[in-house]
Parts: sequence; structure tokens; C-alpha cells
Amino acid sequence: MFFGGHPFGGGMPGGMPGGSGRAPSSDVDTTKLYETLGVDKNADKKEIRKAYMKLSRTHHPDKGGDAHKFKEISAAYEILSDEEKRAQYDKYGLDGVSGDDVGATGGEDLFSMFFGGGGRSRRSAGPRKGPSVNHPMKVSLEDLYNGKTVKLAVNRKIIQGTPVECTKCKGQGAIMEIRQMGPGMITQMQRTCDQCGGQGQQCTFKSERKVLEVHVEKGMREGDKITFSGMSDEVPKMEPGDINFIIQEKEHELFKRKGADLLAVKTVSLNQALCGFTWKVKHLDGRTLVIKSRPGEVIKPEMNTKEALPFVKVVPDEGMPSKGNPFVRGNMYVMFRVEFPNDNELPKEVVAELRKLLPEPDVPENYNPDEVEEVHLSPADLRSFGKGGASHSSNEAHDEDEEGGGQQVQCQQS
Repeated sequence: MFFGGHPFGGGMPGGMPGGSGRAPSSDVDTTKLYETLGVDKNADKKEIRKAYMKLSRTHHPDKGGDAHKFKEISAAYEILSDEEKRAQYDKYGLDGVSGDDVGATGGEDLFSMFFGGGGRSRRSAGPRKGPSVNHPMKVSLEDLYNGKTVKLAVNRKIIQGTPVECTKCKGQGAIMEIRQMGPGMITQMQRTCDQCGGQGQQCTFKSERKVLEVHVEKGMREGDKITFSGMSDEVPKMEPGDINFIIQEKEHELFKRKGADLLAVKTVSLNQALCGFTWKVKHLDGRTLVIKSRPGEVIKPEMNTKEALPFVKVVPDEGMPSKGNPFVRGNMYVMFRVEFPNDNELPKEVVAELRKLLPEPDVPENYNPDEVEEVHLSPADLRSFGKGGASHSSNEAHDEDEEGGGQQVQCQQS
């Protein structure tokens, strides 16, 4: 359950970071990725990114570079630019990150990618990693703006005692079955051992409860992951998997978010659009912003573009903080909707004053009322455009009659 936050239903598999208990091997290679990017092991994020950008421009396949070399560079950057993955690599080498989907290559291909298939195989690289568990975490836009730490209690299963080999499958995790399909015909099928669940070992488990601190970083976005390594249930012959909390952004009553930018919609009257407005806004960090139009500034119904785009203004640097660099923020966009007077006619004295004050008044047309036909406008819906005139079915019947498709009447002469 959460303490000071929204609870997740039911118990969850889990564990504490670094709970795998695996000691790094003395012959682990922890320099290959740094050599691939040509940086020192003490290089910071900025140096690593700079090296990656330089190498990727040179070796990109679209620019004549080697595709395999480009994959190596990309995979090395993906691991070293992530603090958690980099720490795992510095401690365990490629063993520590082989369970992650690095560069969309799959963990088993990392050794062959960097060592040409001649390095250690996946089997000799150490125990496999168990499956990760993903849980959605709904977070308000205010918490994504300011950051927040939430305490969460999880339950995980840990192995009690020493696992023993499964007697039914003899440690293989699967058993072979022979079935007779017909006279003189048999088939051999392999299925998962139902006694050990495919693990090859049998053991007893006990439940362990841990209280975790889930830190929501400033500027996080929808779909971002907060990962706790090695915190899933313990599994025989495997390292515990991870628990990932996936950010789900709650809908906000005022702001819409895209990237690091915010968008708010403001409805103004025709008077405010022409004469100015003042709008008090409570920002996501609790500050009160007063947004004012400048003297003489006109808010229009649409932008002066070929496309009919809404009229938009921007407040610079009042958007969301950037993840990893919260001092750099996006912008706050304000989209305007101009509300014109309702369908009731304006008083004649008001119309007369407006005609004097507003620019470009109507110039009366010269015509003889007896020679022209005066018409007036009625409310309409553009969705009805093209549906005027007689009904479609009547038109079809009329067309059939003209084409001789209707009933033929013959006269018999005696």
C-alpha cells in the first residue's frame, strides 16, 4: 500500500535494489563500452554524449558508415548514458545489462555484438534474469512539475532454504511425453514440468514486505519508467527481475501538455479581445501569474495563415521543467477563443457608437429597393452544406424515369 499516495491493489512482487546478491567476477570486462565510444571510464554524461554524437555522424549507415559499428556505438551509449545501467556495467560488465532490451538487439546478442561471437556465451555469462514486472503509476501534472517522493510497500516472494533438483524432470524443467497417434504411429512431445513449473528445481517461498521510496523526477513524462533493479520475486537459478513503475499522467483541469510545453485555453469576450484583458492563473508550482494583454493588442479569432489555425500567444519559459535539467523549461501557450455577442440584436444606440469607434465601418451600397431583392441571413450549420434541394431518393427516382428505368405502359390497339 502507499503511505501518503494512491495504493496499488493487492500484493506485488518486489525486492530491494541490489538484492540479487551476485558478486562481480574477477575477470569481468568493464572497459569495452568506454573503448567503443573512445572515452575515459570517469567521463561524465556530457562527454559521453559528445563522443556518441561525433561517432554516430561518422558511422551512420545513411552516410556510408558501417551498420555493425553503428549498432555498437548506439548500444554503448544507451548503457553508459543511463546511470543505473552504467553502474551495473561497471560492476558486472555485460552480465549486468544482458537482461535489458539494449538497442533492440536482445540481451543474448550483446556479447556477440561486442566480441564478435567469440566471447562468452549467454550460458557462461552467469545466471539469467527473471522477468520484470510493470505497474502503472498515475501522477498529477503538479507532481511531474515539482517532483515527488512516495513511499510504497510491496510484497515479494523469496526462496527459503536451499532449492533441490526436481525429481520429476531431473532438473531439466521439461519432460518428454510419448503419445500413440494411431496403429503403429507414435509422437514425442516436450512439455513444461508441472511439478517445478519449468524451473528444474523445487523450493519453498516466504513472503517479504519492503517499503520503497518511489522518486518522481521533475519533468518526467507519460511512459517514463522508475526502475528498482532486482526487486521482483526470487526464482531458482535466476536473478530476480526488476519492478518498473510506468508514469501515467493525470488529466489537468487547465493545462494540456506536449513535451515540455503547456497549453491553456482562454475564452475572451469581444470587448476583451479589442480593448484588453487580465487573467489570473495559478501555476503548477503554486505561483500566481497575471497574464495581461498589451495596450492596443488585439486578440483575433484566427491566425493570419493560409490554414484556419486558432489564435495563439506564448509566455516564454513557463512550461514544464526538462527531465535531467529542470532549470531549462518549456513555454506556456495560450489559445484564445473570442466570444461574440449572442443572437439578440444589439441596441441601435450601441451599434451607432460602435460604428463611430471601430475601424472600417460598413459603407452602404447604392441601390433601388424596387429593382433588387433584399434577403436576410438565418442560422446555419456547415455540416448541412451539400444536402439542400430535393431528397436524394427523389432525385434517383427522377433519373430512373428519364432513363426509361420506370414501369413501361403499352397501349393495345384493336
